Amino acid sequence: MMNTLYLVIPCYNEEEVLPETAKRLEAKMTALMESGQISLNSRIVFVDDGSRDKTWSLISELHEEKPLFSGIRLSRNKGHQNALLAGLLTVKDQADFTISLDADLQDDLNAIDGMVQKYHEGCDVVYGVRSNRDTDTWFKRFSAETYYRFIAAFGGEIVFNHADYRLLSRRALDALAQYQESALFLRGIIPMLGYKTGTVEYSRGERFAGESKYPFKKMLALAIDGITSLSMRPLRLIMTTGVLLLLAALVLAVVFGIQHGFGMSFWSWRMPTIAIFAVGGLNLVGIGIVGEYVGKTYMEAKRRPRFFVERVLHDKGEDIM
Repeated sequence: MMNTLYLVIPCYNEEEVLPETAKRLEAKMTALMESGQISLNSRIVFVDDGSRDKTWSLISELHEEKPLFSGIRLSRNKGHQNALLAGLLTVKDQADFTISLDADLQDDLNAIDGMVQKYHEGCDVVYGVRSNRDTDTWFKRFSAETYYRFIAAFGGEIVFNHADYRLLSRRALDALAQYQESALFLRGIIPMLGYKTGTVEYSRGERFAGESKYPFKKMLALAIDGITSLSMRPLRLIMTTGVLLLLAALVLAVVFGIQHGFGMSFWSWRMPTIAIFAVGGLNLVGIGIVGEYVGKTYMEAKRRPRFFVERVLHDKGEDIM
């Protein structure tokens, strides 16, 4: 049975949490191996996304102590999505299936059992979906739910309350490798693959140590990338708004012309001023949205590499997986 599992964990300045993360992941993988659900060739792969602390040193020490642990080091910080993709594409030819998760221990590791079971039932993609947001602050809960609804409203195909805790089979990884976008939004790309999918619900805990690497600013940037990478709806919305404004202007011109014919005065300077500000604001918003698409087209046309792997630690020391 093809059951070699690779856990892929992007890391950025995670020296505070990494030892505990490794301990818990080792216990989970050992239990799965002993029960025969995954092979003894399965591995835990930490991807160092250009960390400035001792993250890579800790990964190297883990690898030297136990062959279960492997490491991938990027030449510089390229962001969470690129680090995750680098890990997945580097191990895809060795793994029968992968599970990606964050290093902060907020994702419930017991959900891995359910994902593995779904894989054995024939699923190529299994999403880890949060069952509730009881541990979030009001603002975090509101902003996250707004984030998912906002992307869905603008045409992005996305799984509600799912981040990057997911299982991918080798077939799904091969399909993912064919996507060449520079502006990555894996949460929107994975649903496009179209293979058999499943979901596993779990409760997300609090971060074990350290600080979140995804503040509101980065979440907002990810949402913008998601919308502009997946949908043309914002451009069509601008065109629709422009048509409606032209129709409204035509109606107002007729109304004001009739009023003037009956001797009624115009609303002084207020109406032109409001109109100028409204139309000017809409123009700037529209130009900004178009700029996002033009900028992404410019970046995609460059065909720049999305990441560079500096070093890889595998079973026989430093080599290429």
